[in-house]
Amino acid sequence: MTTIDGRHHDAPLDSRLLAEISDQGLRVARVDEGSRAQTDAWLEVVSRGFLDGERTDVQRDAFFAASAYRRKLGVYDDAAPIPEQPVATFASWTTELSTPGDRLTACAISSVTVAPTHRRRGLLRSLMSGELRTAAELGLPVATLTVSESSIYGRFGFAPAVPAAHWRIDPRRAGWRGPLPGGRIDFLTREQGRAQVEVLHDRIRPARSGEVQMPGGHWDRFFGTRPDVEKAGETRVLQYRSAEGSIDGLALYRVSENHDDFAASTLDVVQLLAATDDAYAALWRFLLSMDLIGVVRASELAVDEPLWWMITDQRAVTITLRDHHYLRILDVPTALAGRRYDAADTLLLDVHDPLGITGGAVLLEIGNDGTAAASPAPAGAQPDASLGIEELSALFLGGVSALALARAGRLRAADPHRIDRVFRTSSAPRLSFWY
Repeated sequence: MTTIDGRHHDAPLDSRLLAEISDQGLRVARVDEGSRAQTDAWLEVVSRGFLDGERTDVQRDAFFAASAYRRKLGVYDDAAPIPEQPVATFASWTTELSTPGDRLTACAISSVTVAPTHRRRGLLRSLMSGELRTAAELGLPVATLTVSESSIYGRFGFAPAVPAAHWRIDPRRAGWRGPLPGGRIDFLTREQGRAQVEVLHDRIRPARSGEVQMPGGHWDRFFGTRPDVEKAGETRVLQYRSAEGSIDGLALYRVSENHDDFAASTLDVVQLLAATDDAYAALWRFLLSMDLIGVVRASELAVDEPLWWMITDQRAVTITLRDHHYLRILDVPTALAGRRYDAADTLLLDVHDPLGITGGAVLLEIGNDGTAAASPAPAGAQPDASLGIEELSALFLGGVSALALARAGRLRAADPHRIDRVFRTSSAPRLSFWY
C-alpha cells in the first residue's frame, strides 16, 4: 500500500519507543493482522482493560474480520505466565476529521490499555509519545481519540475539543412547536438501514466540524448486522424521505419497557442522522410523540441542538455536558491552514509543545475569503498570543472560546477578544459516536 493509510499502518516503530521498552526487559511489536492467534490474544487484553469479560468465538471472529485496517501494537513480557498476551495495547488508523469549512487527515487512536501488573512503568508514555512522533513524521497534522479516563491525555497535548450533550426528555411535557415538514417516515429493516447509512453519513459529515469517518465495523455494530452484536433485534430503524423522494434521514432507537408502568417506557436514540432541516425536525417529532414512552434519552448531541428551540417546554429536558472528542495538533501550520475562518486577520501565535513534536512561533494569515496560510514567524516578532499545544488543540474546532481560556489562565494575549473573533465558529463541533 502506498497511500497515507498504508504508510501509517505499515510504518516501522519509533526508535525511541523501541529503546524505552527494551530498557525495561520488555518488547513492543505490531500485531500481525493476518495472525488469528496474535489478534485474539491482543483483543483479550483490550477486553480486560475495559472491564469486559472474555470474548466469545463469535466476537473474536467478528473482530478479526473487521479490524485489519488498524495498526495494533502490543508490549510483551516474555517472563509472564501468558507471554502471548501483551501487558499494554495501542491501536490507531488514519481517518478524515471535519474542520470548520474544511477537512484534515487525522490519526485516530483507540484501545489504549496498560495491565494493572505493569502500571507506573511509563508504558503508556512510551507508546503514546512514540506513535505520535510516527504520525507526525508521516505528515498527519492531528491526532484524535475518545477517552474512558479523561485525566490521562492532557500530558500528551490532547485537549477536550468537542463536548457532548446528553439529553433526558419527558416527551409528554416537552410538546412540539417546531416545523411540520412534508415527506414521510417509514420503518426499515436493520439491513435496509445499514445499506443506506454510509452514503447519508458522507453527506452529513463534511458540514459538521468534529466528525470523523465511521471506523470499520462500527456501522454493523450500530445496526446489529454483525454476528457478535447482542440483542440486535431490539434496534429499530426509521427513514425520512422528502416530498421530492430523497432519503434525507435515518434514526436508530431502542425501547426498554417499564414493567411497573408500560406507558412509561424509555426510548434511547442510538443514532439520528439528518441531512436536511426537514429530516431533523420530522424524525425528532416522531420520536417524541411515540405511544407508551415516558422518557427519551439521547447522547453525543451538540451543545447547540436546534431541538432546544423546537419543543414547547424546555424544562422538560435535563442536559448533561461532558468532554467527548479529544484532539492533539501534530503540525501547527498545516492544521491552522486546514480550516476556514470567519474573520480576516494576521496573528502571530507562540505555541509550546512539551513533547517537542510541533510548536514554535507561527504566523497565521487569514484572507477575506476565510482561507488561511500558516508559516514560521519572523525571528524576534512579538506574539499576539502565547499558549500550549493543548490549548490550541482545544481552540482549533471552536469548541471553546479564547476568552474562556484567557480568563482561565490558559492563554496569554494582549487582546483575547481578537483571538476569540478569529477562532470562533458559527456552530458548535460535534462527534456523534465513540470509537
